[in-house]
Amino acid sequence: MNRNPQLNKHGELQHLLSTEGLPVSILLHILDTAESFAGVTEREVKKIPLLRGKSVFNLFFESSTRTRTTFEIAAKRLSADVINLNIAVSAQSKGETLLDTVNNLSAMHADMFVVRHSQSGAAHMIASHVQSEIHVINAGDGRHAHPTQALLDMFTIRRYKKDFHNLRVAIVGDILHSRVARSQIHALTTLGVPEVRVIAPKTLLPSKVERLGVHIYHDITQGLKEIDVIIMLRLQNERMLGASLPSTEEYFKYYGLTQEKLSLAKQDAIVMHPGPMNRGVEIDSAVADGKQSVILPQVTFGIAVRMAVMSILAGN
Repeated sequence: MNRNPQLNKHGELQHLLSTEGLPVSILLHILDTAESFAGVTEREVKKIPLLRGKSVFNLFFESSTRTRTTFEIAAKRLSADVINLNIAVSAQSKGETLLDTVNNLSAMHADMFVVRHSQSGAAHMIASHVQSEIHVINAGDGRHAHPTQALLDMFTIRRYKKDFHNLRVAIVGDILHSRVARSQIHALTTLGVPEVRVIAPKTLLPSKVERLGVHIYHDITQGLKEIDVIIMLRLQNERMLGASLPSTEEYFKYYGLTQEKLSLAKQDAIVMHPGPMNRGVEIDSAVADGKQSVILPQVTFGIAVRMAVMSILAGN
């Protein structure tokens, strides 16, 4: 039997590459640890010394503002030395291979790599080649996974809904191109959410998505009934080949979240979005800025969750 490449021989977290295959005990350990860090933001002195003397390298081969910034803040709050690499102008653009880059940085005594890459599996490949004392966190790879985003989403859901075991969650939009959706579905089902719905046109759903244990809806008015949590996804135009949609206007008409469509869900439903948002495409500004939106708290919680992941890895 193949051992999960994310776990060490003691069953502890060695790398965070995907939510898929992680036991519920580890997911809850991350969420509980993040809870202890959530209060650090309110302190006058926001630093704690858990990663003092450790070097965290942010390797972003794909652009990102929110994810890279929150990882940087999280590492600095744990007192780590943070090195941000501008890969676009680094040796990669001169033809150096990914593993050559990683090997050179490992020789500079890196303790942790936070990796975002356009190719699915890039973080897994790095994790399989680094020495055992180095930890790898996947900050998004291709269409494959974005585990810390899914975990901060789980943290947000638990903050507002307390328990996972009686929820109906709907993920709406471009499921096909979304690494976040895959990570969310694995995390939600592992944490015991009894019903996860995906709502999208057929052109934006992966084939055989039902194998992930989700219920498929093409009509948003049906899909949002009795829903507790709505997660909106942006249209990832940069990953679309050909015309998956007739027009963004038509998409908004049928799948954009408006106050009218939101009223079909439960009265206390929360609205989430991993960002960046396309206002007027997948979500109306009145909803994004409305009282049921928890989109900005998601960003805040992201720092605590990424602090939790880093501190757990550093302790294992």
